[in-house]
Amino acid sequence: MSIRTNEGRPKGKTITIEQIASPARRENHQAETLIGLGLNKLHRRKTLQNSDAVWGAICKVRHMVRVVDDAAHKAG
Repeated sequence: MSIRTNEGRPKGKTITIEQIASPARRENHQAETLIGLGLNKLHRRKTLQNSDAVWGAICKVRHMVRVVDDAAHKAG
């Protein structure tokens, strides 16, 4: 899935992201981007609007977050 283009992105109005890595020993702006996304601890999830601004922030820290499949999360 290429998250830099609209083709691989989820189509819904919201997306859920989960933090999977720590910003320790990384550039300060990456930690600030995580805080801007509403994440500050491992395995926390946040549901955000599916917008280009959010996807831009996700692309900056894509090695520390993952997009969670909402359908699988709600069913389980």
